[in-house]
Amino acid sequence: MEKSISLYSLMLQHFIDKEPIQKIKGDTILFQEGEPVQHVYVIVSGAISIGRVHMKGKEFIMKILNGEEMMLEYDLFKHSPRYFFSAKALTDCEVITVKRELFEEFVQSEKIAMNALVSWLGTRYLKAQMKCQDLIMNGKKGGLYSILIRLCNSYGVMTSDGILIDLPLTHQELANLTFGTREVVQRMLKELRELGVISYDQLKFTVKDLAYLKREVDCQNCPYEICGLN
Repeated sequence: MEKSISLYSLMLQHFIDKEPIQKIKGDTILFQEGEPVQHVYVIVSGAISIGRVHMKGKEFIMKILNGEEMMLEYDLFKHSPRYFFSAKALTDCEVITVKRELFEEFVQSEKIAMNALVSWLGTRYLKAQMKCQDLIMNGKKGGLYSILIRLCNSYGVMTSDGILIDLPLTHQELANLTFGTREVVQRMLKELRELGVISYDQLKFTVKDLAYLKREVDCQNCPYEICGLN
């Protein structure tokens, strides 16, 4: 986690005085899949989803990024790259927008920045591998449980009732995260509510029995920097 934050910190130190902080309204599309890459984004606050829309119209959310994160959703150091995914603000956000060329010049000219980038990319690779494992090995139900565990790690706030996931999410958005349908996700969430594992109020989930979710997916208790939605 220190290495991931290191890249973020270096970006802030280098660009905070060069680029203004921009305010982005919730539901705003920052870029679309297939568009030429113009910028990379340093997220100061808020939550942004990264995903794509299938040719049949179904939306998939690959990850959710929050404050102290960066969006580098393209093939680095390539000529005329295009975004692999789309990005949408889930909440009101503040971001620093840096031209792609300036970012690449920075990391290529500063050894400490390049080292931080390599560490950052390595952590993201492990996260992607673990997410694939959860979905493949544990099926739809295990995939949902895994996402709830990751949400607790990324957005969890301890309360007297359990771990409040402090990010508004509709059932459809949760389905998009698990690559399932809203109907199937609703049925599985209902089972968890009846078991007293979770509760849901005003678009926010509270996990009352995290140990139950971990047992069901044979949780490996990965480090925090690996087990998250970012």
